[in-house]
Amino acid sequence: MTNRLALIRHGAYEQLSNVPSALQPFPLTKEGEQEVRRQARSFGEWLTSQGLRLDPQVDSSTLLRAWQTATIYAEELRAHFDGEPHVVSFSDLCERSVGAVANLPVAEIERILTLDPRFETPPENWKSDSHYCLPFDGAESLLQAGQRVADHIQTWQHLQEQVASAPTHEGLVKLLVGHGASIRHAVFHLSVIKFCDIKRLSMFYGHPIVLEFADNQQIKQPYGEWKQRQIHDVPD
Repeated sequence: MTNRLALIRHGAYEQLSNVPSALQPFPLTKEGEQEVRRQARSFGEWLTSQGLRLDPQVDSSTLLRAWQTATIYAEELRAHFDGEPHVVSFSDLCERSVGAVANLPVAEIERILTLDPRFETPPENWKSDSHYCLPFDGAESLLQAGQRVADHIQTWQHLQEQVASAPTHEGLVKLLVGHGASIRHAVFHLSVIKFCDIKRLSMFYGHPIVLEFADNQQIKQPYGEWKQRQIHDVPD
């Protein structure tokens, strides 16, 4: 049995400058929506060429930009679903939380850290440090966020094993819409990429990375390309 999962980063959205992207509640930009539609149509052509259909439940993070991206995929690829498509949101698929300081500018977060005698000065690259967790209630590290997403994926995999005997099961592709950094850290936990690849790779907006999980534990990537990360890239 082969399980197929399409990991999709949300489209470009109205992101505040110099603010960690984790829990920003803003919608896709017009250009972001157009790009997601283009990516969805291209993906639909590949599905047709491979004779594959989609699982009708599209999993999305609870953040608006991800939900909109998932909804666009459901609209554009309606004919490719094995049933009526519907989007279900999960907080487990959100980006890394910075807890009590969510949606504050980076400079303000760092100022708060200096004001509190209980806290140490964070490392210079704390925003991209996979291990670092801000000392605020509700905060987590990038690796912890990735584990959340990996756990969600593994739960889905276990469910697939239980329904593997269903006649329509084989050939369905599961869509999962989330966020670049938490997805990259998740696939590290799943041994799809190495730890050194987390900072080297990024994801294109709205572009699916399809993973095939076979019975022999082999993982293939038949569709999609990782983006080579650049210093000037916007945060995930």
